[in-house]
Amino acid sequence: MVFDLADGINWYLVFLFSISLHEAAHAWAASHLGDDTAKLAGQITLDPTPHVKRAPFGTVIVPLVSYFLTGGIIGWAHAPYDPKWARQYPARSALMAIAGPLANLTMALIALILIRIGSEWRVLWISENVALGRIVCVENKSSFLGFLANMLSITYRLNIFLGVFNLLPLPPLDGSKIPLFFLPSILTEKYWTFLCHPYSALIGTYTAWQLFGMGAPKILEISVDILRFVTQN
Repeated sequence: MVFDLADGINWYLVFLFSISLHEAAHAWAASHLGDDTAKLAGQITLDPTPHVKRAPFGTVIVPLVSYFLTGGIIGWAHAPYDPKWARQYPARSALMAIAGPLANLTMALIALILIRIGSEWRVLWISENVALGRIVCVENKSSFLGFLANMLSITYRLNIFLGVFNLLPLPPLDGSKIPLFFLPSILTEKYWTFLCHPYSALIGTYTAWQLFGMGAPKILEISVDILRFVTQN
């Protein structure tokens, strides 16, 4: 497998920004819902420094190793929160949890809008083969416009993947908190106990990766179909 170092740097920079956005959204939501833990830790920021310091393994080592081994990037970060607050206010905890993936999907929407503008100006178009290449194309890939097109392509693709993956209803992913919106209070504490069990996180992570691995090609296909529809209408 041949790797493009410049492309790898671009992927990592977008990943670092996207994961920082994700965690900053968690922290911002929590602070507005009554828990200042992440805010006091300096997590409401797009500056990746505090996020990297808190989770260097998930933000630096794993993403870089995964890229050079597979050509794709995986990783994680973590915004702290008060577990007592989360158990006392389960619905607020659920809102805090989904704020992260919703921020990523919003970022993907912004990239889509910018790609739509570029298509309208006839300087960008959607690739016919996106499985292994770029989603967005330009005439001269080595130009500054080519760099912007590549960054938009990566931003759109990566943030859709981050948003969808983290919304899977499996612990320890953010989507596992969604049932807290609907569970009766008599079951909430039992569900929290289930979420906090270490085996739940291990089994949930493994299952999530298996499901996402199978579904990722379809997610990419649907996201490109949406992009083509938006840029052609």
